[in-house]
This record gives sequence, C-alpha cells and structure tokens, in this order.
Amino acid sequence: MTMGMGSTSRRAFASACGFLALTAGGILMQTQAVAAEKSWVYVGTYTNSKESPSEGIYRFEFDPADGSLAPKGVAAEFADPSFLAVHPSKKFLYAVGELGEFQGAKAGGVGAFSLDAATGELKPINQQSSGGAHPCHLTVDPTGKAVLVANYSGGSVACLPIEADGSLRPASSFIQHQGKSVDPGRQTAPHAHSVNLDPAGKIALVADLGLDKVLLYDLDAAAGKLTPHDPAFAEVAAGSGPRHLAWHPSGRFAYVITELKNTVDVFAYDKAKGALHEVQTISTLPDDFQGASYCAEVVAHPSGKFVYGSNRGHDSLAIYKVDPATGKLASAGWAPTGGKNPRNFAIDPTGGFLLAASQDSDRIVVFRIDPETGGLTPVGEPIAVPKPVCIRFVTQPSSAK
Repeated sequence: MTMGMGSTSRRAFASACGFLALTAGGILMQTQAVAAEKSWVYVGTYTNSKESPSEGIYRFEFDPADGSLAPKGVAAEFADPSFLAVHPSKKFLYAVGELGEFQGAKAGGVGAFSLDAATGELKPINQQSSGGAHPCHLTVDPTGKAVLVANYSGGSVACLPIEADGSLRPASSFIQHQGKSVDPGRQTAPHAHSVNLDPAGKIALVADLGLDKVLLYDLDAAAGKLTPHDPAFAEVAAGSGPRHLAWHPSGRFAYVITELKNTVDVFAYDKAKGALHEVQTISTLPDDFQGASYCAEVVAHPSGKFVYGSNRGHDSLAIYKVDPATGKLASAGWAPTGGKNPRNFAIDPTGGFLLAASQDSDRIVVFRIDPETGGLTPVGEPIAVPKPVCIRFVTQPSSAK
C-alpha cells in the first residue's frame, strides 16, 4: 500500500534515509544523498516450546530505506538463546543458553559464534558455563576482552574472558548475590536480570529483580575481574523488581525499568564517583489500565530525545520524551505492539525504525519512528519467527551490497 506524504513526513523520511534536504514551496529538494547500510538482524528465541518449536538464533536482513525485514533462516542452532550480544569488532556474537543445567551442574551456558558481517553467517566456536542457573542477559565490554553474564535463577553475575579468536575461557570472576525483598512470590531470593556497563566501560551495573537493587561492580576487563564498587548499589522502591537498564546517549542518565511495579526509574549518573541518584519514577501504563502487566525492556533513542519501554499484558510500548537538562521523562503515549508478551525490542542503527518481538505471538513488528514526536507507526506485515525474545543489529559492510 502506498500512502501520500505531507511535508513533515517527507522530512522525516529524508532524515531516516540519511538525506540532507530542503523544502521550498512544498517541494522536497535533495542536495546530498547518503544511502544507509543494510543490517543483519539476529533474533534470540526460546527453543523449549512444543507449540512453536524454534531451532535457535534466526537471521534477517533489514533495509532502512523502507523498513523491510527479510527472513534468512536459522543462523545457528542453540538451546534457549534468549539473549544475544555482539562483540565491538562485529566479528563475534555471544548468546546465553537459558538453561537450569549445564554439564551436570546447576548452571546455564554461554555460547560463542564467529560472525561474518558480509554474509551474516554464524559459526559456533565454543561454550562455557555461566556459573549460575538460567542466564538471561549478557554484554561484551567495549574493549572486547570479556563477556559479563547475569544468571536469573542463580542470582549471580560472572565474567568470562574472550580469546583473540573469539572463544570464551571459563569464568574468571563470579559473584553470588545474597538477600531478598518484599514480594513473596518473586523476591524470596536474588534474581540478577541484566548486566550493563557504564559509558566508560569500567563499572558493571547488575539489575537484581529479587533484591530491588542495581548492584555496581568495578570491572578490570584485561584481568577478567569484578569487584564490588563503592557505592555498592542503588535502590528502587520495595517490590519494584528492577529488570533492565538503558543509558541516555549523553551518559548522564540511566533508565531502569521495573518488572513488578511497571515503572521507569530515572537516575542521574555521577561519573566521577560511579554513583546513581534517582530523580524520577514514572508509570509505563495508562492510568485507566486494569489487569496484570509486567515490564520487560527499556531502550533510549540514539538522538536522546525519546525513551521506550515494553509492557507485557498491556502489550504495548510506552513512549516518553526526555528533558535534556534533567533526563526526566514525560509520557508521549503508547503504541500497541501487535502481538502478545512483547519482550525485547531494538532501534535500528539509523534511528529510523524500531523492531518489537512478541514472544507469545511468534512475530516481529517493524515500526517507523517519528523523529519529532517519537511516535510509532507499523511498517509492512508482521514477520513470523518462533518465540522471539531478543533482537540485535549488525550493520553490513559496504562491500556486502
């Protein structure tokens, strides 16, 4: 279906496609064109579903010229690769194996794959234990020397060194969380739900749903070592259940989404001390919503103008505008995700599109982002993929065209 564009839409489209353009008398004049590169999109899934059997990590090709997402099949067979992370060199990809047992121990796995950015091909390198049961999130440090992994059921965090060939060594540092919080159903033990690094890549921030804390650790990536930072943590309201964290592009603010209370907590970041100071808590749900809903992912737009959060139950993406001075958020509405149980979502490298994965509807929906309002408009038809839970982009080199 082809739709006409007003002047605002033409400017938005030109911006999304990398055009430098002027409008005169309602006519768009192209003065310079820079074609945005296509990207490979890797999708982590759950493979333990009988209704929607998955084989592991799936690969798609994304074209930012029109927002099209083309299926390219299974990239790698792997058990429950529920979260993915790309090495800064774009030569390797890492995946958690969200399992309760690995090689006879109560742990999950972390898999290493070589990545060919020209072809999108993944090849397995090796696997190591995550050190704790059901690893659910991981990240690679900016120097490319270490993978950090959060173990949900295990309530722990581990650091695995990366060899020059991308392979993983056994965990060189492991920290077991202790304690609980107020929710008798979800917070009787620690549950590390994500691990992120500060903008300098020196401090690991671990959101623990079971403790209502974001714990901070100093990272020595070269030595593969984690040690408690001072201050050791930042707290959220009791019973909130912090899940994921996103940095504002300026590095001055962090956004923590809470699974149990359906909020985004805004923190100002003191980079000199490595400390988080809460400045705001805002709901992810409309005031009139009735029913159960649980948050999943939070993402800041690369422009720094918007923040998005996913609601499972309300099945929507909450949209916020960002105050650039304070980092505080103002609600800008909600966009239905077009599927049930939206988990992870990601913004493409151009900032023009958002891809949302709905786990229980076996689909990914592509949205065009309005660069002025942050609003989301679906593009094309939903793309089928079994039990999608994580989306990661890798820009193709120019030679891949």
